[in-house]
Amino acid sequence: MSGEVGAAYLDEVRRQFRGHKRMAEGAIAQVKDDELFVALDPESNSIAVIVKHLAGNMRSRFTDFLTTDGEKPDRHRDQEFEINSGTTRAEVMRWWDEGWARVFSTIEALKPEDLLRMVTIRDEPHTIMQAVGRQLAHYAYHIGQIVFLAKHFRTQEWKSLSIPRGKSEEYNRQAIAKHKPGPSGPRAG
Repeated sequence: MSGEVGAAYLDEVRRQFRGHKRMAEGAIAQVKDDELFVALDPESNSIAVIVKHLAGNMRSRFTDFLTTDGEKPDRHRDQEFEINSGTTRAEVMRWWDEGWARVFSTIEALKPEDLLRMVTIRDEPHTIMQAVGRQLAHYAYHIGQIVFLAKHFRTQEWKSLSIPRGKSEEYNRQAIAKHKPGPSGPRAG
């Protein structure tokens, strides 16, 4: 893999992780403290549980990423789905911040020449590209759940994290105008 392609891949991975984190934070900011702990039914997870699980996964996968298996022996995954009744928003957000700090410090340290190196997750070999892609997909899945729950709790008060409903055509017109050559858009040259 060329260094240029590898650098572009790492830039895109960093962009996607930052975007996923920002989207979840935009959703979490809209829920009331008690709503963080509400599960819609006995088989569902609350936002707090999802955050705890993500943070546990992030700690396990991205600690000593290049040198140890991504499933650490001290990880107790089943406990990530249990929340103590005294847990606070501050504690949930601390888990969140610590998990993401670990992800970003590891991803920032990667070099293009690392991408085809092998790492293991549960003793299964992965290239670093595969391992990172696996985590991107996993985190996007759970962040979608967080957004769904937050939007459910806010209903009409929901502040869109992307293009608001009924505003797609307006958004598209503005995006096209921004990219057209001329007085209001970029010029070739």
